[in-house]
Amino acid sequence: MSLEAGDIAFARELFSDLPDLTSRRMFGGLSLYSEGTIFALMLSDGKLMIKAQSGAFADRLAALGCERWVYTRKNGALSSMPYWSLPDAALDDPGYACELARDALAAQR
Repeated sequence: MSLEAGDIAFARELFSDLPDLTSRRMFGGLSLYSEGTIFALMLSDGKLMIKAQSGAFADRLAALGCERWVYTRKNGALSSMPYWSLPDAALDDPGYACELARDALAAQR
């Protein structure tokens, strides 16, 4: 499955208030950057994921009910990535989505 143009337009519009917003297609999905730093992914199924390593921001996302991206490797082992689902409210509120993106970027510094 690969993203449609409308999916990409949605993600770019949602985060349009971020400075120097760029995106790049990768592995059927999309990576999103602000000023050259990755802060989110859109998976090939259209699900948006915000970057958060372990720490306060990741704990905050977990408290909001966000789910960490976990996948099954070819050998059957589970592996997690430093990306979390966006809260549903952020998908309908660009201001909230951008707030989370700024927090994701700040947590990487």
